[in-house]
Amino acid sequence: MNHQGQFPAVTLSFNLAPGASLGDAVKAIQTAEREIGLPASIQASFQGTAQAFQSSLSNESWLILAALVTVYIVLGVLYESYIHPITILSTLPSAGLGALLALLITKIDFSIIALIGIILLIGIVQKNAIMMIDFALDAQRNEGKRPIEAIYQACLLRFRPIMMTTMAAMLGGVPLALGTGVGSELRHPLGITIVGGLAVSQLLTLYTVPVVYLTFDRIAYRLRGLRIGNRIEEEVLVE
Repeated sequence: MNHQGQFPAVTLSFNLAPGASLGDAVKAIQTAEREIGLPASIQASFQGTAQAFQSSLSNESWLILAALVTVYIVLGVLYESYIHPITILSTLPSAGLGALLALLITKIDFSIIALIGIILLIGIVQKNAIMMIDFALDAQRNEGKRPIEAIYQACLLRFRPIMMTTMAAMLGGVPLALGTGVGSELRHPLGITIVGGLAVSQLLTLYTVPVVYLTFDRIAYRLRGLRIGNRIEEEVLVE
């Protein structure tokens, strides 16, 4: 009699059908478990690869959130601002959209390796916005330019380095996406997410970053105006 945790246990093994993913198999087993209506005295749990798959899914949201919070803190300290880090983080949805579209087109499941690729994109894609915003803030603070003039000049002067770094990263991911041989099935999702995410983000961020930058700059200007107005009212009341 086999035991697990001092309880009698029976192990049922299964293999995946051709073209089926582990996530689909786990969902099918859970659905069958609910339909059977097992008594409360019987508890079912996954072991081995299926258990590792479930554990990874339960932690992936916290992993992405921790990465975003870390990036926000670092950018906030770098630019001494609460708003501009959000402008830089606004590039991430386009990267995630591109990665998911690339996986959908190539008919590859969203696996742990693909998740690693998306986490890598969090660091790679932001360099587009960082290059533009860094130049724009310097032009505003040191040259006294208006926000629209500063971001426009930043887009013109930073376009070439943005394209160079993006193409270098994309071409670095092409061998992972198209490579063959032992272990290539693990490398394909990583390369496809990187190439797809960079391609879509490159097309979108050149237009979205200036818009978000100017929008948040107007919000910050209004907030500063409200603070100055409140201070004037307080001084009048004190007098």
